[in-house]
Amino acid sequence: MAIRSILIAGDPRLTTHAAPVTEFDAELAEFVDDLFETNTAAHGAGLAANQVGDLRAAFVYDLRDGGVQYRGHVVNPVLETSTIPETMPDPEETEGCLSVPGERYPTGRAEWARVTGVDVEGNPVTVEGEGYLARCLQHECDHLAGHLYLDRLIGRNQRAAKKMIKANGWVGPGNSWLPGSDSNPFGW
Repeated sequence: MAIRSILIAGDPRLTTHAAPVTEFDAELAEFVDDLFETNTAAHGAGLAANQVGDLRAAFVYDLRDGGVQYRGHVVNPVLETSTIPETMPDPEETEGCLSVPGERYPTGRAEWARVTGVDVEGNPVTVEGEGYLARCLQHECDHLAGHLYLDRLIGRNQRAAKKMIKANGWVGPGNSWLPGSDSNPFGW
């Protein structure tokens, strides 16, 4: 297993739609193990393949919500949700991203989500939840569709995020951070 560098906003691989996985082999299983190790080192709730520069449709999640630990992976995910709010989100409902290090913005998400797909061996997988788990599932599926959570921001939050991207110089490829080696941008 290996910890991989996490791409930062501005890299075109983060805005590229992931390709369906067709090879279910030992290399895929090792890659998913790397995603788990990288996510753990970064203290993340989830990590999508394209965040480490791999354009396969796969993500991992590892989070605690309501006293329950959720951990798993989904390959070739398909997302279903309840209604996604279109109004300004509650300022307390902030979201962060390992590819937007150190930043958090209020982000509107559906309260419920279900993801179906397969595991590294091609066996069917379904993950369903509300609250933080639902937010994570939506966030990771967005990554694989080529979207950062910043794309969901509206109003003053959207304007603030655009200024932040420009101020940080995250306007092109070449920016990344390595969990465990670089200081944690979230202060955890």
